Amino acid sequence: MARKRHSDEDILKLLREIELKLSAGEDVASACRGVGISDATYYNWRKRFGGMGRAQLSELKSLEKENARLKKIVAELELDKLILKESLNHLKPRA
Repeated sequence: MARKRHSDEDILKLLREIELKLSAGEDVASACRGVGISDATYYNWRKRFGGMGRAQLSELKSLEKENARLKKIVAELELDKLILKESLNHLKPRA
């Protein structure tokens, strides 16, 4: 079966649908089958997005973006530091 990528907004919508089906008395497996995902996917999504609203989702996206930007800056600074150390070793007089 081909994999389908869902956007984060779609995931929130599907989780809400499943929660409605569960509150109506369905079990997890049949509720997940009704929206077209496996129950393992449901549990993974619930662990990641459970209880999250759209505002929190947009905040999570912005924090992930900021984290990636900061990681890139740290990597560049580490590279600069390594280059400076190597150039300093070449300039040191050997005794």
